[in-house]
This record gives sequence, C-alpha cells and structure tokens, in this order.
Amino acid sequence: MTAMTATSNRTTASTGGTPALVVVAHGSRDPRALSTVRALLDRVRALRPALPVHLGHIELNEPLLPDTLTALGDGEAVLVPLLLTRGHHVRRDIPDLAAASPARTRVAAPLGPHPLLVDALHARLTEAGWPAHPGPDHAVVLASAGSRAPASRTDTSRTAALLAARLGVPVVPAYASAATPTVPEAVRALTARGHRRVAVASCFTAPGRFATQSAAAAPWIASAPLGTHPSMARLLLHRYERALAIDDKSNPPKGARGTARPATTNAALAR
Repeated sequence: MTAMTATSNRTTASTGGTPALVVVAHGSRDPRALSTVRALLDRVRALRPALPVHLGHIELNEPLLPDTLTALGDGEAVLVPLLLTRGHHVRRDIPDLAAASPARTRVAAPLGPHPLLVDALHARLTEAGWPAHPGPDHAVVLASAGSRAPASRTDTSRTAALLAARLGVPVVPAYASAATPTVPEAVRALTARGHRRVAVASCFTAPGRFATQSAAAAPWIASAPLGTHPSMARLLLHRYERALAIDDKSNPPKGARGTARPATTNAALAR
C-alpha cells in the first residue's frame, strides 16, 4: 500500500533532497511506550544516518503528527505507520492529517503482514522460552490490539498464518479489543484441542495496557512486545523505500493536488 497526498510543487526540506521519514505512532499513556518508540527511531537512524527521521503521534503523546508535519514546512516526507494492520488510523486518520499539512506526503503501508514482522515475533517468542523444536502439544495465540475494520482482521490473520508456517504449529489470531476471539477465548480453544503448551505472542509495537492484559492471559509463556527488535527498524525502512518506489511508478506528479488512495491488496503488503 502507498497513499499520496500532494500539495504544491515545493522544495524538499530534508538532507540532499531526500524525503524525510516520519514514523507515526499511536501514542500511549504508558511512559514505556514513548521511550520504546524513541529507541526504535534511534535504531533506524543508526541504519540510515543521512536520512531525516521524525516522530509524530496520532494522540496522547507529543509531538503530535500535525505538529511534526508543520515543522517540516513544505518539504517532502513519507509517513510510515508504526501500526501493524490496516485499521481506521491507517486508512483514514493518517491520510487525513497528511492532507491537511503543508508538506508533500506519501503514506506507506502498515508494518504487517510482512516476513520481517514475523522475524521479530519469532525472536521475541524464542527469548521468552519457545523451543527450537516444538511438539504437537505446542500452539500460539497471536495477541493483537484489534479493530472493527475487516481489513485489519485480515492482516492479523495473514500474520498469524505466516508465523504458523515459520513455527510449524497452530497460530490463532486474537484481540485485546474491538474484535473476537479475545486472547483468553483463543487460549481456551487451543487448550480444548489438546495443546498443553500455549504461548501468547505479543503483536504490539510497545509496552502498554493491551500488551500487559494479553500477557496475563498466557497459560505458559508470553513474549515481550516487538519494541526495538532490529527487524522492526529494518521494516520501517523497507516501508519507506517501498512507498517511494510505488509512488514513482503510479502517483500523479508532485505539482498536482491529490487525495490519499486506499490500501492495496494483502499481497502488496507482504512485499
């Protein structure tokens, strides 16, 4: 997926004409979330020292996204959601905020589904005690925030399928809010099917209420949120580069005023 919002044909306010990377986080009342996101952006900067990297929040934390975009002036930027599915924030809120800014912006795909996301999920499970050779009694609940948007649930299911293929065990998507099954319901369903070792994989970008509640429902082990895992930094850069590549092929000229395009197919998100 890439969406574009263009204003007028202005100069890029970033190093060497390179569009800035704006990581768009949701925001949280948990102070660990902000510190985690900032540390993740430091990893991104370490990978691409010449790339201007900025942070903007949808709500609850500063800097808010409109303030970040205002500070960029009429420069060019790619907004990469630090979100894992095509929920309402990705499909509506972020493109709307981008369209209202003076900057020339593209909105990249969310982070999932993608093999790099599965790399991070697998690594966090391994850190929590997941065995190298799981048996037939092992299974995983993929705990996600949840959304009423069908596309969001589709993305979570696709991530669960990719993780199941990686681990060789059943992986059931479950949700902390807004969708079913809940994490406890998914745990009970797997236990009823004879799985005695049910792990909860935290499909959350940072610590917070949903991650804590989901981990508490684990009957065996629960992985930590994805946080600053190196694959997350690489995935943010991948979404940035892919948004630029797709835009070069298919978006209208930068001098034209456009509106954000809807998300593409799941196949495109997985690339």
